Amino acid sequence: MKTVNEVSRPLVEFENMGIVMPDGTRLSARVWMPEDASANPVPAVLEYIPYRKRDGTLPRDELMHPYVAGHGYASVRVDMRGNGDSEGLMTDEYTVQELQDACDVIAWLAAQPWCSGAVGMMGKSWGGFNCLQTAFLQPAALKAVISVCSTTDRFADDIHFKGGCLLGENFGWGAVMLSFSSRPADPALRPDWRADWLARLEAEPWLAPRWASHQARDDYWRHGSICEDFARVQVPVLSIGGWADNYMNTVDALVRNVGAKGIVGPWVHQYPHTAVPGPAIGFLQEAVRWWDRWLKGVENGAETDPAMRAYMLHSAPPDASAPHRVGHWVAEAKWPSPNVEQRVLTLLPGRGGAALNEYLGQDETADFVRIVSTPQQLGLSAGEFFPMGLNAEMPGDQAADDALSLCFDSDVLEHPVSLLGAARLRLTVSSDQPLGFVVARLCDVGPDGGSVRIAHGMLNLCHRDSRETPQPMTPGRSEDVVFDLDQMAYRLAPGHRLRLALSNSYWPFVWPSPSQAVLMLSQGSLTLPVHEGGGVWAPPEPESAPAWAHRVLRAGQSRRYVETDMITGTQALCVLEDGGDVENLTHGLCSGETLTERWEIHPDDPLSAKATHVWEQRLSRGEWRVRTEARAVMTSDASHLHMQATLTAWEGEEMIFCRDFNEKVPRRFV
Repeated sequence: MKTVNEVSRPLVEFENMGIVMPDGTRLSARVWMPEDASANPVPAVLEYIPYRKRDGTLPRDELMHPYVAGHGYASVRVDMRGNGDSEGLMTDEYTVQELQDACDVIAWLAAQPWCSGAVGMMGKSWGGFNCLQTAFLQPAALKAVISVCSTTDRFADDIHFKGGCLLGENFGWGAVMLSFSSRPADPALRPDWRADWLARLEAEPWLAPRWASHQARDDYWRHGSICEDFARVQVPVLSIGGWADNYMNTVDALVRNVGAKGIVGPWVHQYPHTAVPGPAIGFLQEAVRWWDRWLKGVENGAETDPAMRAYMLHSAPPDASAPHRVGHWVAEAKWPSPNVEQRVLTLLPGRGGAALNEYLGQDETADFVRIVSTPQQLGLSAGEFFPMGLNAEMPGDQAADDALSLCFDSDVLEHPVSLLGAARLRLTVSSDQPLGFVVARLCDVGPDGGSVRIAHGMLNLCHRDSRETPQPMTPGRSEDVVFDLDQMAYRLAPGHRLRLALSNSYWPFVWPSPSQAVLMLSQGSLTLPVHEGGGVWAPPEPESAPAWAHRVLRAGQSRRYVETDMITGTQALCVLEDGGDVENLTHGLCSGETLTERWEIHPDDPLSAKATHVWEQRLSRGEWRVRTEARAVMTSDASHLHMQATLTAWEGEEMIFCRDFNEKVPRRFV
């Protein structure tokens, strides 16, 4: 990545600019702007998240915000209330208060003498969500949005539920936020840091049970889901996603429904100028171009860019830590693309009746009976919901999971086949249990048997007719179900086969059903979006501002492995992510964090599932030292989900706070 030191106008930085909300709560902002902005006002670009500008996102902030400011903007990074150096308390994600604060911050920015009155909003993940949600509220000064790795539907396409299935990440992210929000403000900026910290700790919510309790798409999830009324988003939107992330569907939704411009690359859950797998792109140049068009009125043609720009992955061996993916960029002027043909393949019994050689072809629909009842450990190679880097967080070789699944394979391909869009699966299926789910994985199987997951999708069978009013299955009664797999852009090589793998377990990506269901499959078809033709795109090479000045005090380490107890038969996915400890050489704050995860299950017992996460956060400067630990455990029985957590805080060696959470959630549909 090229480091850019030159700027069009010299910059000034404010490390703790106060933005006071109407209720008197002071939010803390870090702001970069041209030093002559008071005489020559500039538009403002806002990033508004809970992840701590002083230490949490500082390394990425320093790559991005000075770069944007150097092109004639006030680039503003705000800590949400109750986080980082801002006052107040946080109670949940995307609350009415959070979004009202965003609107009030935008109005405050537009009214400053150094601001031209035009404001843009950008963000990744949480920040990508709330900039779309803020656009939905239509604050007058907001003129454009860049949303990266986000969602338009909080129930269907976030870390809580997918196809109505309860995701393991619902628990995982609850543990993350219990840890992340437990840290105090920096005493160098907040003399009242200790009293504020104790208030935060007392008010800290344990959100995983709350999220898991809403097992239908109710008012809780409709709030903040802009798909409720896409027409309310009136400003131009640039939507960006990654094929290695699980928010790739949002780009399609926004391009279709709000006329957004879309870019999807090979990336994990990171901004695309720093993300892996490569190739990275010049995201900051694209961002400045977007802001120039919509905040400054520069006629640069951004509005005529292709509707969708997608990196089409090429066949390659499976690699859960791939630093680069071979492929090519395609550009579609219109979306849905006229260059995509919907091709229907039928699920057929194996030639000669071989149960392990089912067939995916273009013959007429056939009736047959096949059983889907897979071991509970299937899914250990699924990867993270939103992988962040190269520590084996992406999907690995699917061959072991394929061997446990009901698979339908195409013939060996004689010519390349390109897929662009979402596959749709139709099944006729019955279940012997009222609660259960089905998972579909679309895989590229190489000549050596290695299996690469192209896309996956899943359906909680209770949600077969409605997300709002799910109903349990009637045991023994066949039902027709339809669901889409995730969006994809993938070219299979000659000599490879396309595989559809079906399972009703997917640990730990999906929390298991209360009983091991037996699904009887009697018919099915798969509709594939086959792509031919289309334009090309040559993105700019990545650039950034200089990296932050820091010193490594203790190097980190990462481990990810599967553990098998050869006596009990229990299998576990174990994760260690120790970030080490670093010192910021600009303001002296030292920070570090360590995470351990353990996801264990017995192949024959869905009620043996257990998740244990432990997060430690560390902050220090000189004689001042604080530490927090969030320990969370999830188990379940036939009727309830059980979620315990303990939050502990130390000042120096003294424990100053400890609180236990112990909640259970009725299993209505999961």
